[in-house]
Amino acid sequence: MESTLQNHFLVAMPALIDSFFYRSVVYVCEHDSNGAMGLIINRPTKVMLEELLSHLKIDNHTDYIKTTPVLFGGPVQKGQGMVIHDQHEAEWKSSLKLAEDVFLTTSTDILEAIGTEQGPEHSLVTLGYAGWGAGQLEKELAENSWLTVPATHDLMFDTPADERWQEAAKLLGVDINLMSNSSGHA
Repeated sequence: MESTLQNHFLVAMPALIDSFFYRSVVYVCEHDSNGAMGLIINRPTKVMLEELLSHLKIDNHTDYIKTTPVLFGGPVQKGQGMVIHDQHEAEWKSSLKLAEDVFLTTSTDILEAIGTEQGPEHSLVTLGYAGWGAGQLEKELAENSWLTVPATHDLMFDTPADERWQEAAKLLGVDINLMSNSSGHA
């Protein structure tokens, strides 16, 4: 079986300065010989969930949506909403199980339930995603653009967005602030 980075974090190396991925943490949703797809999980936008749901005419007025920002998930299809969440008894119209307790839902029915007892306990709502063609991510890994680490529920859902980059690197025992902005091979 080929190796896959599904259910891993990609942690941008400090050298990735001039890109969408500067200091980003990407949760890899899919990765196979055809390419990879993931969501940046540490880029809050200025848009609160409440504003997004109002725009979609979804009636949900919980405190959670008033205080939770939508995340910039990546540069591809910036209008496409995606929700990463943990399990809940409810069945959503379009959900994909990514790991034991991590799901990706793209249907709007989950948005009506977020922040309520009917919704998942933990969730991240993103607009857009990051995509790599066949071999592209492997090339970037070979160029030392990314650190990889198995994803953790704590980092994804319980760590504040502005701390996720440093905390993801710490999962590997790395203080990313001490790494240089240049990369290369010894």
